[in-house]
Amino acid sequence: MYRIGEFATMTELTKETLRYYAEIKLLEPVYVDPDNHYKYYDNHSYLMARLLFHLRRFGFSIQEMKDYVEKRSLDDLELILQEKKRKLSHQVEEIEAIIKDIDSFIDEGNGVEK
Repeated sequence: MYRIGEFATMTELTKETLRYYAEIKLLEPVYVDPDNHYKYYDNHSYLMARLLFHLRRFGFSIQEMKDYVEKRSLDDLELILQEKKRKLSHQVEEIEAIIKDIDSFIDEGNGVEK
């Protein structure tokens, strides 16, 4: 088992994030020492923590992550990731269109005609 500091380093999550995830019951420690209240995690916790790290990096909200954790289906995960990918691609297209509009607006302000 791993204490929270060691586990944080291993998973690339901060101790604060791990405490928050425990508080909202997203990733709870497998053991809390009743005397000193140290939190301990195991190898299964590691796999879940790494999954949560990636989901967060991929732009999932806390609620989306909780929804996935409650269902815990790897088949669903692939579908969920494909849908997130489609949404992100759409956002990229929207941002590129806005950038193009900004460039056009700047050019108009500078007297450049297209």
